[in-house]
Amino acid sequence: MTIRYNAPVTLTFALISTIVLVLDQLLGTGLIPAFFMIPGKSGFDSSHFPHYLALLTHIAGHGSWGHLMANFALILLLGPILEEKYGSSSILIMMMITAVITGLLNVLVFNTALFGASGIAFMMILLISFTNIRNGEIPLTFILVLFLYLAKEIVTIFESNQISEFAHIIGGFFGSIFGYLRP
Repeated sequence: MTIRYNAPVTLTFALISTIVLVLDQLLGTGLIPAFFMIPGKSGFDSSHFPHYLALLTHIAGHGSWGHLMANFALILLLGPILEEKYGSSSILIMMMITAVITGLLNVLVFNTALFGASGIAFMMILLISFTNIRNGEIPLTFILVLFLYLAKEIVTIFESNQISEFAHIIGGFFGSIFGYLRP
């Protein structure tokens, strides 16, 4: 029996995110705040190149092992199915678009920093519900997942919990758009 690197984008993303957290914790260098966290509008410095880089890289930074494991439990479950359906390059592009737009919106709207792969996880949650779509149909599973997902985010948006429900909603929005546009 051989082990196959069956979902290169998903597995590489998980590996990079894990390495970033290990290096940040072992070396104590502030790697995550410097390169893997997008500051909010009051902290974004348009003359500081790493802030532009963080528009994409913030999805690989995590604050703790619990934060990383919560995101990657979903991503490692859904990513391989999505890569098989849509292709690795398409999933990579979807992830990059979701990351950059979520980062830009965070910089334009919020004063809080943003990091972690929650937006990507929620993009995948809603995208997966489109895996068995047929022309002219919207799957009932998509409607139910969307309803449950939005209800949960609306309930928790008013809690002080250090979680960016905004990133979840934007990720879910893009998962829905990608799923609808790419049956």
